[in-house]
Parts: sequence; structure tokens; C-alpha cells
Amino acid sequence: MARPRKFDEQQVLDTAREQFWAGGYAATRMDDIAAATGLGKGSLYGAFGGKQELFHRVFDEYCRAIVDTTAQQLRGDDKNAYARLSAYVHAVAAATAADTAQRGCLLAKGAAELTEHDEKVAKRAHTAIEALRTLLEDDIAACQRNGDLAADADPGALAALVLAVLRGIEALGKAGANEETLTGIARTALAVLPRPTD
Repeated sequence: MARPRKFDEQQVLDTAREQFWAGGYAATRMDDIAAATGLGKGSLYGAFGGKQELFHRVFDEYCRAIVDTTAQQLRGDDKNAYARLSAYVHAVAAATAADTAQRGCLLAKGAAELTEHDEKVAKRAHTAIEALRTLLEDDIAACQRNGDLAADADPGALAALVLAVLRGIEALGKAGANEETLTGIARTALAVLPRPTD
């Protein structure tokens, strides 16, 4: 009979995520994760498989969390759709500016490092990005129905534009852009969205 695990699996995944996030996949060794968690490598391998399998668990969980959080921020009635969109765009800029370690987004970091070589990461990253784009598209369509944005604009194209700006904000933040620059980009992105004409 297998002995019950004497550690908190979620806590280990959280610690592993921090290790991968700080150093990237290639630079993170199972020895590093073992030291950070206080577990032996045998326990890590037994519970999670190798480094790749552990990263897949961490990456999948992170992607799901970022989509769920975005859904909570963007879903709602038409009346408040533009306020939600504005708050979301500014929140991304503020969070990026507050990331003094300049770690960036684990979704973007993992995708940039691994999609060329890891089909699972590539597929998961694509699924997450499409989910984020769809959430933005739905909110922008709600803005249009409420008369806050031009009704004849393509909500899918606007969502893709906003998503590209947000990814750009995160990349610039990782490169050291200051809060004023990042919040300025957020304001400009919202300002260029097409408004209804009288």
C-alpha cells in the first residue's frame, strides 16, 4: 500500500511556479525546486513526474487562473461594460508597474521560451490567449450595445488590438518601463477605440 503524501500538493505547485517564473524553464533545476519546497527529488518525481510534467501542471494552472480572473473582471451587464474594460486595462498596467522583479507574465514567458519545442505549452498558451481575446470581444460588444463604442467597428478586431497592447505593456514593463509610461499607454489604447458619431 502506498504511503499517504505528507505535503501540501498545492503549496508545492505554488513554490514550483515561483521558481519557474523567476528563472524560466531552462534555468530552473529540480534541485532548485526541491530546495525551495524542502522535499527530496524522489518525492517530487514520485508526485509530479519530471521537470517538464511539473511545468505543464504549473503552466496549465496559471493559464486557467489568468483567464478566470479576467472573466471576473470583464463579465457583467452592458451598462458598465466600458467601466470594466477601462478598469481592466489600467489594472494590467498598474500590476505590471508594481512588478519590481520584472518577471512579466508567466503565460508570455513560458510561451516565448517553450512553444517552439513543447507542443503542450504551445497549445495551452494558444487556448489561453484565445480565451482572453474572446472575453475582451464580449465586453467590447457590450460597450457597443450600450453606445460607448462605435457599433460598426469589428469587436473581434478591437479585442485583438487591446490584447496586443496589454501584451506589449507587459513586455515593456519587463524591460523596465516606468509606471507613467505604462499608464500612458493604457490611456492611449482606450482613447483610440472608435466612439459613436453623432
